[in-house]
Amino acid sequence: MTNHVYKKVELVGSSPKSIEDAIETAITRAAKTLYNIRWFEVVETRGQVSDGRVAHYQVTLRVGFTLDE
Repeated sequence: MTNHVYKKVELVGSSPKSIEDAIETAITRAAKTLYNIRWFEVVETRGQVSDGRVAHYQVTLRVGFTLDE
């Protein structure tokens, strides 16, 4: 087994659909410029309320990826 070194970055994804969609949005977009993404953790979840209903979800993530050798 090789040793890995990870870098962490913080992202914020948003979606009017769901928390899961906000996470997917952030990871999919990050994968276009960050390579070797291995994991994520949800740090914070919040949303916007309009007329007594949830109108928008926003999720802060920490994303970890391995550094090139």
